[in-house]
Amino acid sequence: MDAQTDPRSEGETLIAPSSTDHPLYESVVEAIRTVYDPEIPVNIYDLGLVYRIDIDDESNVAVDMTLTAPGCPVAGEMPGWVADAIEPLAGVKTVDVQLVWEPPWGLDKLSEEARLELGLM
Repeated sequence: MDAQTDPRSEGETLIAPSSTDHPLYESVVEAIRTVYDPEIPVNIYDLGLVYRIDIDDESNVAVDMTLTAPGCPVAGEMPGWVADAIEPLAGVKTVDVQLVWEPPWGLDKLSEEARLELGLM
């Protein structure tokens, strides 16, 4: 698996490389998948809102994510929901979640699962 691509999509390039080879990576992804956009019945990972998951050698986790729209009513809360989902994982030292706006989110970022859930396939 290439660290430049997100394994949930078909070769979609991320903003920066994710730490896909870190032992905690899959657990972090599964934790993020428990967070849902309150307006769309799909988790934020499959919505394509998570652009980067970086896990350093000391197991500090940094997540870059976006929202479906800058005016999203939960903009101030969603990064905290993501951090709250990741922090309890065994081995995680710290979690830092940052909102980014580039590139802007679009339907092209949806995973296949999200497209099916939303009836777009």
